[in-house]
Amino acid sequence: MSRIAKYPITLPQGVEFSLKGADVSVKGPKGVLSMTLHPAVTVDHEDKTIQVGVKHSPVDYKFAGTVRALLANMVKGVSQGFERKLELVGVGYRAQAQGNKLNLTLGFSHPVAFEVPEGVTVETPSQTEILVKGADKQQVGQVAANIRAFRPPEPYKGKGVRYAEERVVLKEAKKK
Repeated sequence: MSRIAKYPITLPQGVEFSLKGADVSVKGPKGVLSMTLHPAVTVDHEDKTIQVGVKHSPVDYKFAGTVRALLANMVKGVSQGFERKLELVGVGYRAQAQGNKLNLTLGFSHPVAFEVPEGVTVETPSQTEILVKGADKQQVGQVAANIRAFRPPEPYKGKGVRYAEERVVLKEAKKK
């Protein structure tokens, strides 16, 4: 039985929640997010709290815990937003944001131009830092993973694109 589903979600100031059948929509200062509920889950909305429950058997609490976590992420996303920070490690590795494009120089014979999807913003505070921001947690994480996939950190020198909190364990070089 999920213990996560039992905790209510409190709506911060300026966040609106609407429930129409199985469709849920959360609107806030950072944007609007929506999703469709699982058929085994119920959602009760009273004033500034949201409570998630199950329709039928206690076996369905696994779905209720997942739906509650998704709704909590939606509420946090439209009120505060999510952010992932990437670092470029390597000589000559640079990033530059221009509108909805991210231009990367990663040691290839050609520059890499990454098209930033709708709903996500990319900033470059310095040439070796990339900030990915947005309201949807899954989309922010996916965009950061796509940028990292161009040149993941290699295990011998540690060069590449890495998450800010990521630690790369370096391998020992080959002995003669």
